Amino acid sequence: MSFGVESLAREAVRRLKPYDPGHDIVALREQHAEHGLLELGGNESHWGASGDVEIALAATMTDLCRYPDPLGTRLKRALAAHYDHPSAGIVLGNGSHELLMQIGQAFLGPDAGLVVSRYAFAVYPIAAAAVGAPVTVAPALPADAEMALGHDPEAMLAAIGPDTRLVCLANPNNPTGTWWRAAQLEDFLARLPRHVVCVVDEAYAEYVTDPAWRSAIELLPRFPRLLVTRTFSKIHGLAALRVGVALAAPSLVGLIERLRESFNVNQMGLAAAEAALADRAHVDRVCQANAEQRDRLAAALRLRGLSVGPTQGNFLLVRFGPRCAEIDAGLLRQGVVVRPMRGYGLAEHLRITVGRPEDSERLLTALDAVLATVGPDTV
Repeated sequence: MSFGVESLAREAVRRLKPYDPGHDIVALREQHAEHGLLELGGNESHWGASGDVEIALAATMTDLCRYPDPLGTRLKRALAAHYDHPSAGIVLGNGSHELLMQIGQAFLGPDAGLVVSRYAFAVYPIAAAAVGAPVTVAPALPADAEMALGHDPEAMLAAIGPDTRLVCLANPNNPTGTWWRAAQLEDFLARLPRHVVCVVDEAYAEYVTDPAWRSAIELLPRFPRLLVTRTFSKIHGLAALRVGVALAAPSLVGLIERLRESFNVNQMGLAAAEAALADRAHVDRVCQANAEQRDRLAAALRLRGLSVGPTQGNFLLVRFGPRCAEIDAGLLRQGVVVRPMRGYGLAEHLRITVGRPEDSERLLTALDAVLATVGPDTV
């Protein structure tokens, strides 16, 4: 009797759907090589990395035959000082994606479930599916709420059951851009049952300008079952090098370390992240520039009759209506890439990364041309 290869895999893996990165960027770059592709779909920083990063990278090029520091000692030491958190409570990852998958391995299983909000980052349920864990999706806030489509803390707390082991939320959230203010986050953490670990994903934390927001890192001493993830892929401009960070109580981090792959962060990533972390002036400049362009682009889109959700990230969630797919295709023909949201259950929305002024100008010019072709019945 013969078996197909797929039948030999675990049932959880057979059911698993891989992460959808959106459009095929490499193919589109080749297609639009003559005039250049405007990439506004991946939430990368259009302001790039600190100038200090290039110097740090050059210093690593003489030792390519050597394995990187398996402990990431220098970077951890810098992170410990930066966040005022012990090195033993820090674990490094090949991007925060890897860390989220390892957290799922550590705490989830067929009898240990995950709670997320609707419109949560796609990797959270993928981490659960990989280990056969049940996922409970709490309803999001309604479209007419202040934080339209954002996480509803009461709904998430109500979704937690005796078999729940992990709750994941992003603050600010991707793809909605919504956020919880300090009192809301603290109240939520205080009300979590003792059998639940909570991950607060702060990939976009450095872009926040709302003074009422507060990083969950400050709350780590009070909540021993709290994990906070950060990334160097966004405001630090190091998406190509894949460096993520998780901070928690040392006992909790010790569990993740047991699952961490050896040498999971390469030498260039370690050096670049350390240099980027030290250049706080660069982060401040990018945050200010992003906030200015975020507001201007949102206002310009609203003038065109489009609904733009509240955001504290480096992106906007925009409702284009029933012809959203047509508009997305039209932008692609113009060499402009944004992110379709069908996979998130938001088929009438596109997510648009905030870029430099010239990027917004090109986007709006292309969008006006597409809207003129598609017609006014878009929202």
